[in-house]
Amino acid sequence: MLKVGLTGGIGSGKSEVSRLLASYGAVIVDADKIAREVVVPGSPGLAAVVAAFGAEVLAEDGTLDRPKLGGIVFNAPERLRALNAIVHPLVRARSAELESAAGPDAIVVHDVPLLAENGLASLYDLVVVIDVAPETQLDRLVRLRGMTESEARARMAAQTSREERLKVADLVIDNDGSLEALEVQVGRVWAELRERASAARD
Repeated sequence: MLKVGLTGGIGSGKSEVSRLLASYGAVIVDADKIAREVVVPGSPGLAAVVAAFGAEVLAEDGTLDRPKLGGIVFNAPERLRALNAIVHPLVRARSAELESAAGPDAIVVHDVPLLAENGLASLYDLVVVIDVAPETQLDRLVRLRGMTESEARARMAAQTSREERLKVADLVIDNDGSLEALEVQVGRVWAELRERASAARD
């Protein structure tokens, strides 16, 4: 099994790269998706979040009100640490389950937005970083996600720098261009991953 960490800043196109890699046969383990799954109503994860932050973080239907929780932790490092202490171990455990179910010959791609921030590069056989210019990120967040410019800049500033992210990269995908250009690069990366997986088996 080849374990790959995939990361990039907000608005870099991780979901599109994941989709393309999945179409080639990669097993995708999406940390954000799992982070939502481990706090569904009735889960121990949601109970722990409510115990730590109060019932006001619940929406009327009993689901986690993610924007409200985000507002509480966004500028409060100690509150964010408390949330991470609940959610991260649950995400790691579920990721490990999905990975072990993938089979010995699989190429497992872990889509981890905060890989560089949380010092997780050593968990993977190699790390793929999707690199975009800050102005591209800003444009996508405002144009495609409907954020205000100040919201977008704050979200970008909360993540590690482009330079720090590139330091942990074994392979880099430049996603400043068109979707067609991205597809070509992802195809090349997939070929490289298959080559490395094959070499590891020999």
